[in-house]
Amino acid sequence: MSSSDPSDLPEPDGPGRRLGPPPTKPRTSVVRLDHHWFVACLSTELRRGRPLARVHHGAPIVLFRDAAGAPQALLDRCSHRNVPLSLGRVSGDRLACGYHGWEFDGAGRCQRVPGLCRPLDADRGRRVPAFAAREADGFVWVYTTADAEPVREPYAFPTVGPGYTAVRRSVTARGSLHATLENALDVPHTAYLHGGLFRTAEKRNEITAVLRRFRDRAEVEYVGEPRPSGLVGRLLAPGGGTVEHFDRFFLPGVAQVEYKIGDDAHFLVTSACTPLTDFETRLFALVQFKMRIPGFLLKPVLEPIANRIFAQDARVLREQADTIARFGGEQYESTEIDLLGPQIYRLLKQAERDGADVHGPGGDGDAPELEKTIRLQT
Repeated sequence: MSSSDPSDLPEPDGPGRRLGPPPTKPRTSVVRLDHHWFVACLSTELRRGRPLARVHHGAPIVLFRDAAGAPQALLDRCSHRNVPLSLGRVSGDRLACGYHGWEFDGAGRCQRVPGLCRPLDADRGRRVPAFAAREADGFVWVYTTADAEPVREPYAFPTVGPGYTAVRRSVTARGSLHATLENALDVPHTAYLHGGLFRTAEKRNEITAVLRRFRDRAEVEYVGEPRPSGLVGRLLAPGGGTVEHFDRFFLPGVAQVEYKIGDDAHFLVTSACTPLTDFETRLFALVQFKMRIPGFLLKPVLEPIANRIFAQDARVLREQADTIARFGGEQYESTEIDLLGPQIYRLLKQAERDGADVHGPGGDGDAPELEKTIRLQT
């Protein structure tokens, strides 16, 4: 658990600040991210003819499919008498309010007022704010800035080829976007919170971690890691072996964990995290795996284990959020083995400051802004 260079410690500006006296004013990792995409729902949740209410980055929105099946997103408030539009019904390309029947198209324009004898004029005051929406990879994405042309496209979930079993799930955690992302990518807690399921506190292996931060993402590569000693590790690779293990974060809210053990097992979990409120986050996960055991046989075994692991994570995130609220803010202490939490904080805060000017994905060829090698035990 040591580092040969004190500069390997996380940056002092945020939850990853250096060890020292607590700040006089608690910090917060809560962010407001304009001009970014977050998942609003699974594709299967948005049915034709039925509006769907969601909270998206703090804003109540309503989703519906137009006549062609394309997703549309509006602020969930009728401009007439402020009744939620999600209580209405879909009529062709329009969403009709359930109170007086005012009909709005996907751009938020009022196209019909039942009972009005004259033609509608171009009064913009009747508009409802509209959000760009996209559908891909079994998810519906919504842009965080209303009435704006997107400056980038949503994150594209990776495809890993034929022969893989794919599972899509959505779950909610009581925790900030930063806390939820860090939890999804944090190795040290797995031996304690999930002891016996994934790793164990008794059996420790010293390995090397290579941390890299880019302008739009951060990753940790774990080098020389033996197969995890818990139940999941034994299922992934009964014969043991060395793991190719990467943890990755992509702006604005994607956490990815990848395990590969030779030709026996490949496990890729990509979670798009959407902040519903400051301290409530919904995870939309795509799990892709390929093993020697057929996926249809393995899936019923892995699902209960995954559900138990998430329940443990959800409980500790809830307790963490309640404690932060009780003390009026975050006061974190970190060491060099808190690898991705400080980097996620830094990138989120930078994205909050830059808004529409934030750099888009740099791609695999860009050089890291930061690279560190750290020794730790797992």
